[in-house]
Amino acid sequence: MNIAAMLAFAGALFSGALAFMACWREHKSVAHRSFATGMIVLAIESVFNGFSLNTTSVKEIVYWQNWGLVSISFLPGIWLLFSLSYGRGNYREFLQRWRSALVLAFLIPIGLVILCQGKSIVSAKQNNAAHWIFALGIPGIALNCLFLLGAVLVLINLERTFRASVGTMRWRIKFMILGLGVLFVVRSCISSQVLLFHAIDLSWQTVNSCALLVACLLILRSLFRAGHFDMDVYPSHSVLQGSLTALLAGIYLLIVGVFAKLVTFGGGDAAFTLKAFVMLIGLVLLTVLLLSDRVRVHTSRFISRNFQRPSYDYRTVWRKFTEGTAACVTQKELCQVSVKLTADVFQVLSVTMWLADEKKEQLVFADSTFLSEAKADALSPKNAGATNVITALQNHPEPVDIDSSKEKWAVTLRLCHPDEFHKDGNRVCVPLVVSGEILGLMILGDRVGGGNFSQQDCDLLKCVGDQIAAGLLNARLSQKLLQAKELEAFQTMSAFFVHDLKNAASTLNLMLQNLPAHFDDPAFREDAVRVTAKSVAHVNRLIERLSHLRHELKIKPAEADLNEIISRFIAGWEKAAGVNLEKNFQPLPKFNFDQEQLLKVVTNLILNAKDAVAQNGEIQIATRQINGHAVLSVSDNGCGMNPEFLSRSLFRPFQTTKKNGLGIGMFQSKMIVEAHKGRIEVESEPGKGTTFRVYLPLKK
Repeated sequence: MNIAAMLAFAGALFSGALAFMACWREHKSVAHRSFATGMIVLAIESVFNGFSLNTTSVKEIVYWQNWGLVSISFLPGIWLLFSLSYGRGNYREFLQRWRSALVLAFLIPIGLVILCQGKSIVSAKQNNAAHWIFALGIPGIALNCLFLLGAVLVLINLERTFRASVGTMRWRIKFMILGLGVLFVVRSCISSQVLLFHAIDLSWQTVNSCALLVACLLILRSLFRAGHFDMDVYPSHSVLQGSLTALLAGIYLLIVGVFAKLVTFGGGDAAFTLKAFVMLIGLVLLTVLLLSDRVRVHTSRFISRNFQRPSYDYRTVWRKFTEGTAACVTQKELCQVSVKLTADVFQVLSVTMWLADEKKEQLVFADSTFLSEAKADALSPKNAGATNVITALQNHPEPVDIDSSKEKWAVTLRLCHPDEFHKDGNRVCVPLVVSGEILGLMILGDRVGGGNFSQQDCDLLKCVGDQIAAGLLNARLSQKLLQAKELEAFQTMSAFFVHDLKNAASTLNLMLQNLPAHFDDPAFREDAVRVTAKSVAHVNRLIERLSHLRHELKIKPAEADLNEIISRFIAGWEKAAGVNLEKNFQPLPKFNFDQEQLLKVVTNLILNAKDAVAQNGEIQIATRQINGHAVLSVSDNGCGMNPEFLSRSLFRPFQTTKKNGLGIGMFQSKMIVEAHKGRIEVESEPGKGTTFRVYLPLKK
């Protein structure tokens, strides 16, 4: 048996052993099953390659290579399923989103092999180096093209999982992703060569065997490091956006394609395959360096020591924290963002944040880069321990090294933040204090490279802690303000309900008191029915008007003539007693608006004007076109409104100057106008009248 065949069989043995280890150590999750299945298929393919490398018969080599192509057809679907589920807490969302691609990844390669059985390899010959070269037919070329596409998608998904992880979570999955990355990068290189030359060089299988062995060793390291597949990483759904894998794959294929054309034009180059492979290895090493936390740390330290610059670019750090936390509304969002930013800035793998309750008696888990909620609950300080920690940090607002401190509260903090690596380096606690009040604390540990936190680090940590504490205080005050506004709205609405319902109840109560004495009086019974019907109608109107505040406003615009709609509506008002109605309609083009909703605005404005004017008062309704807007104005010469009511209360719900009003009409009118992308303006002066102007855009 030659060395190439031994390498192939060794790769099959290691791959099968990993599949057995995974089955033995793990429960039956999607990632676990797809991993075990994928390793078994790789082992089978490696066995076929071993048989083909261990024989000299051309017929047998072609036979085993055909079976190798059959096994390759299963790889894209299986490993794409694994890359979508491994390490992802929200993997079901990704499987649902990628279900079509998964079905195609399984059906197309397998169907291609079944339909074109025996047509993948069309001829065989030996080159000058005595290597067997197998020319591929269209099915073989298509299968390699599909495998290359699948490999790139697998690498993109694994990269997205790695990018979304932080702290010890990234440390746990790094070698698994690196091992599979080596395997699929090498396989992508081989597939690109096959597509360029439309042939398979049997010597390339040795490279595949070596890549499988290296990948198995790295995956084995990952299993010993993490011990399981269960991770809680939640990557973004935009899988292809900002992918370094896609960029490097495109660069590599472009370079190799151009290089192949130049070689062909120049008469050929026997070492082309080796050079292409060297280029690929260079891109892989560059990727590893770019993704390595340790390399970034050492590079930063080298620049700091040799070029006499601070360890941090404070403007960049401050801008990063400001931009990252600006959109955070709740304390939970702020804690999640702050933990990730702190881990990235200070190059630490484990960051945990605890918040103090309002009574300063408990420490509540907020977020962590390495602790789950269940584990954090088990490690959380109990009543006495939490109180001691809060009291001590209240008097010591500076960052403190909890590993060097012998105080009881420091021991408590060490227990609730385990040391993952047990190497050199210290754990630092940063109190989150604002205006002398402690809101929580943040613990940092497991620094990349095992370095200690310097005084410069502690100074920056103090600034970061103050920034986070200020954000927490703002979020807490905003929540209290929101609750106060909700309570105020509820009390105001309750007051209106109570007032109106009390009047209706008093009327009905008076009727019931007189009912025994006057029940036989037909006139009394008729009056009782009328009063009851009136009270019920009043309650129903009240409920109907208040229900408008619960439902989302939806407009259904349709092209219509605004002048025509208003003219039809006010036709009955012209003869109304006690009101002088004047119209001044200028020509308007037809445009899109919701007739039903806009009539509510017109009705409310006219009713308000009618209530505001005295006997024989005047109401003017006018339309015109100004700067691309249709303008509807309703004016009256009534009592008017004072400036304070205009600025503070006019468009707020439950604010009214009418004796029997609810204060909902103008609030609803403003919502309708703004839903049409328009605006409503008002001019008013006490004793002289009011003018409302509604601006509606004419553009469709």
